[in-house]
Amino acid sequence: MAKRTLAKTLGWGVGGILLAGAAYLAWWPVPIRPVAWTAPAAPGYQGVHAPNQRLAGLRMIDLKGEVGPEHIALGKDGKLYTTVLSGNILRMNPDGSGQEVFANTGGRVLGFDFDAAGNLIAADAVKGLLSIAPDGKVTVLADKVGNDPIRYADGVVVAKSGKMYLSDASTRFAPKDWGGTFEASVLDILEQASTGRVLEYDPATRATRVVARGISFANGLALSQDGQSLFVNETGKYRVWKIAVDANDLDISEADAKVKAPAGSQPAPQARVLLDNLPGYPDNLMRGMDGRIWLGFAKPRGAAIDNMAGKPWLRSLTLRLPRALWPIPKPYGHVIAFTDDGKVVADLQDPTGAYPETTAITETADRLYVQSLHAHGLGWLPKDVLQQK
Repeated sequence: MAKRTLAKTLGWGVGGILLAGAAYLAWWPVPIRPVAWTAPAAPGYQGVHAPNQRLAGLRMIDLKGEVGPEHIALGKDGKLYTTVLSGNILRMNPDGSGQEVFANTGGRVLGFDFDAAGNLIAADAVKGLLSIAPDGKVTVLADKVGNDPIRYADGVVVAKSGKMYLSDASTRFAPKDWGGTFEASVLDILEQASTGRVLEYDPATRATRVVARGISFANGLALSQDGQSLFVNETGKYRVWKIAVDANDLDISEADAKVKAPAGSQPAPQARVLLDNLPGYPDNLMRGMDGRIWLGFAKPRGAAIDNMAGKPWLRSLTLRLPRALWPIPKPYGHVIAFTDDGKVVADLQDPTGAYPETTAITETADRLYVQSLHAHGLGWLPKDVLQQK
């Protein structure tokens, strides 16, 4: 009798645990409000993206304990500048020698450019749009659009006119509130509410306006050679947009509908998809040489995530699992270069993913420096790799 009672008690206990677990997975609050969408069938690695190992065997510059050279640029002083996780902006010789801290923003700079006066113009995911003078003094240019905060600044480019174009990845998930840049990006991409936007800051008037919105994680941008268009990564939907700089508060979802409409039924849109259905999550855009624009992929596509596109409830359930069980794809090194008309002219891969999250390339006269959100060093290759097949 006692054994039967014990077994019954254990049975109720196990049943209670299972019921509690099921209730947790079904109803525990999560921060996202997932939106259903249709993911295109992943193209895999074929055609211009056929597997290769041209990005393998990177040479490394020791960053002396710093992590995450997410953006790299060569200044007019001939020095190499890079941003790192600590909030520092490092300055060094092109071979990595003479490293020093140029400035610290107290946030996390994910992209920067230089203006005509030599100021470093930074997209800080915590602070907004910043100007850093040659002496390292930091000034906030914009942290709001009207009364709406810039929550996730992650890319900036300065036009010849002096106007500054900024990608604000998400108006829902600010890295300072959600555990960091990577964590906030996962939340935004899983939600698919498409709240990213492109902003313009005019230093002459100190006014900030919305160029375009409705982007699923707006992640990096570059100017066309004629200065009339912006190339913008839409990381959450595996594509790159070409958007007119004079667009004003353009809703990308409406532009997308015009692109898909029958030819001749709509006027030419101010935005169009230039590269679609890419094999990974596009992250960062950098103007290179000879008409090239470099694009990196933070991760390859994952079938598990694509299969959840039309199942919002399943994406909510995913966030209730331990982080180790999140369907984050394995590392895969991959960068490409394309021209203003969308032709892919270079493709470099490292299937081992030894250098994590290859987010773009910074091209100089003799080197290709590889950007990364989490690498513990600065990787580079001799530029003659572009001649290899």
